[in-house]
Amino acid sequence: MKEKLRVGILLDDYNTPAWAYRMLEKIVNSNYATINLIIVNNNSKTEPNKTLISKIKNNKGRIAYLLTRNILEFMYSKLIERGVYLPNASGILNCEELFENIPTMKVKTHRKVWSDFFQEADVLRIKKHNLDVLIRCGFGILRGDVLGSSKYGIWSFHHGDNRINRGGPAGYWESMESWPETGSILQILSEDLDNGKVLYKSFSCTNKMSVNDNKSNYYWKSLSFMTRMMEYLYINGEDKFLERLEHDNRHPEFYSERLYTSPNNYELAKLTLKKIVEKINILHFNKFFFEQWILMYHIKNDFSSSLWRYKKLIPPKDRFWADPHVIFKDDKYYIFIEEYIYQTNVGHISLITMDGKGNFTEPEIVLERPYHLSYPFVFECQDEYYMIPESSANRTIELYKSKSFPYTWEFEMNLMEGVNAVDATVFYHNRKWWMFTNIIENEGASSWDELFLFSSDALHSDKWQPHPQNPVVSDCKSSRPAGKVFCKNGAIYRPSQNCSVRYGYGFNISEITSLDEKSYREVLVSSVKPNWDKKIVGTHTFNRTNALHMIDASYVRRK
Repeated sequence: MKEKLRVGILLDDYNTPAWAYRMLEKIVNSNYATINLIIVNNNSKTEPNKTLISKIKNNKGRIAYLLTRNILEFMYSKLIERGVYLPNASGILNCEELFENIPTMKVKTHRKVWSDFFQEADVLRIKKHNLDVLIRCGFGILRGDVLGSSKYGIWSFHHGDNRINRGGPAGYWESMESWPETGSILQILSEDLDNGKVLYKSFSCTNKMSVNDNKSNYYWKSLSFMTRMMEYLYINGEDKFLERLEHDNRHPEFYSERLYTSPNNYELAKLTLKKIVEKINILHFNKFFFEQWILMYHIKNDFSSSLWRYKKLIPPKDRFWADPHVIFKDDKYYIFIEEYIYQTNVGHISLITMDGKGNFTEPEIVLERPYHLSYPFVFECQDEYYMIPESSANRTIELYKSKSFPYTWEFEMNLMEGVNAVDATVFYHNRKWWMFTNIIENEGASSWDELFLFSSDALHSDKWQPHPQNPVVSDCKSSRPAGKVFCKNGAIYRPSQNCSVRYGYGFNISEITSLDEKSYREVLVSSVKPNWDKKIVGTHTFNRTNALHMIDASYVRRK
């Protein structure tokens, strides 16, 4: 049996954030690693000022500064953020029980400016444990000989895109300055702050109205980066691991932005005022307007790429229509959509029929369940028609078969169960079925960020094999499926959603250049943003069948 990776953990103490606890728990229970050493920071710690009174007592010369800061933070909390919706990734859990019978070292570091240096004797003690990886869950900025005390270095998160944001606080500036996306990386620490070799990189849509939820989202997501890369190293071995590491870090990169730090009061006042203005604008919009998903279409034998030519199908104001998927049969277009009634707060699948001139019928319900359904992926297989609607509310990926096309659909089987998966899209290629779907691995993470790929020899299977590169895309700008995979001029193309800026901001077309049991690669070839109509603020589905091209669009209407 292959020897598991030997891992050490760097902690300030045993009280860790909830996301880090979950990560450590996964490692302890894994079949690819064992934790062999715990290194605890033994430097004297100053108790944080938890109340305004304690801040005044301990900082008498800075009372005005602290009062101002507390007022600004109170304003942000009460006027802007007001509440959080995700599980709190920063909540404190005690992890000591996870490390029973594991050797522990307590060390004191030597602080130089902002960096911590280990004593030579402590570095030698660490090396005696022959660790493969050290995981940084504590201490400050580490420099010096400790960086080389394990075989593959010290692995550490930087919760930010290190090309444009080095320093901190994590997730703060992205939210307060309304950046379209928030990056997160796992890196091997080097002497250069936040410029180590990148092991894993991902991007999330920024929550512009909650710093706490912005952090929680990518904390919950990024905890899996550590376990994925450790498992990759264990399965593939040192040579492939180092080859991948060198390939992913082959390009020189400059950093030309400032080093981010916690804002001073002047900066905080400006940021808070800006956020209040944003909040007022949102409240004003919500009072007089609303956004409604509509359908848009264009009938053209050639590929229709000019979106301003597309005609609108606008639903009544009590509902929206989205996720159009089309079948062409008997000289008619059968357009399956998500129809969502605002009052019921549950979506169902409806059907619109259209002829070659664009004449269409009103939607008719063809599939509904007690739980939400959307994204009706409809396709043909061996002269039969099937549908895979999104049923993440039931934690399933469900397959339905048409008993009398197009109106009667019967449940066939669950392709997957116990999974929080959205927008499953299947594609038959090289005598295999391939399933693309976005999955939330950890509760609290977003469904917009990570695309997983599975394969099966048969469509009717509940044992789909995960691709070894999963997730094959980890980027809110191009992961989530946006329609059928299609072929044109001998190439294979995958539509994907762009969920930076906001959910359903735009869609992309990417060419799939490699698709087999070992490799997946795609290259972005076209990107669509909602710039052709002032009333359209988003679009997130594209499907083409015969001459009919269909998209959906988020359309601004007066209440």
